[in-house]
Amino acid sequence: MAEFFASGLVVDAILALMVLQFALLCVLRIVIAKAPPPFDFLPTMLAGAGLLLALRGALTGAAWPVIAAWLLAGLAAHLFDLYLRRPWR
Repeated sequence: MAEFFASGLVVDAILALMVLQFALLCVLRIVIAKAPPPFDFLPTMLAGAGLLLALRGALTGAAWPVIAAWLLAGLAAHLFDLYLRRPWR
């Protein structure tokens, strides 16, 4: 189990589950027209993916600029998500 975490495979599994979740949201939108649009969730999911990829880099010993780049990508997605949710829209 320790190797599963140390190799970063745990992050890969979580990312795969996120892709599956997004696909299921897309199918749900097709089947039930009143379901929320899946692309409304995309910036939130991208922000989480950025954090997960930074974690994967830290677990696997990536250089700090790689980890910082993933954190910045997650921050950009988070700020875009906040922009889309602004109350004065």
